[in-house]
Amino acid sequence: MISLYVMRLTVGALLVIGMVAMSASSNAASPLVGSMKKIDGTDQNLSDYSGKVVLIVNVASQCGYTRQYAGLQKLYDTFKDKGFVILGFPANDFGAQEPGSNSEIASFCSKNYGVTFDMFSKITVKGSGKADLYKTLTESADPSGDVGWNFEKFLIDRNGAVVGRFKSGVAPEDPALIQAIESAL
Repeated sequence: MISLYVMRLTVGALLVIGMVAMSASSNAASPLVGSMKKIDGTDQNLSDYSGKVVLIVNVASQCGYTRQYAGLQKLYDTFKDKGFVILGFPANDFGAQEPGSNSEIASFCSKNYGVTFDMFSKITVKGSGKADLYKTLTESADPSGDVGWNFEKFLIDRNGAVVGRFKSGVAPEDPALIQAIESAL
């Protein structure tokens, strides 16, 4: 009789612990808050992307990974009608590989890769000047920690949770990234 009582208490305690853990993870700060400047200088409220599957990428025009723009555009074209968006954030944090102005970056992306997904003004993605968006992304992602290089990718689900982090070497056409996007859609 006592062991049955102890078992019920243990199961009850585990259920409570599980519910608290689920509540804590669902209360993680969504990165889709606040306003950021688009590459054309207009303000964009990030909450406008709520309810969509969002891939956030820090980009650079003079990087060995710059050719990923083509794959990112293809991903966007493939999934945009299903509620998928890509947000590109130019950053000059790694090897000074994004030295251009916003207008130069926009022209480069359009001319060389036909980029039509949303591009934003140049920001800082690491260090003391890190943009709030990237503070939230790098703290919420699994694994957490600073961005390692250009073209690192963060996947956000329709509920605003960071559900995937893909290092620079993971190409846009990588099956793992595509599967994660399809699962989030």
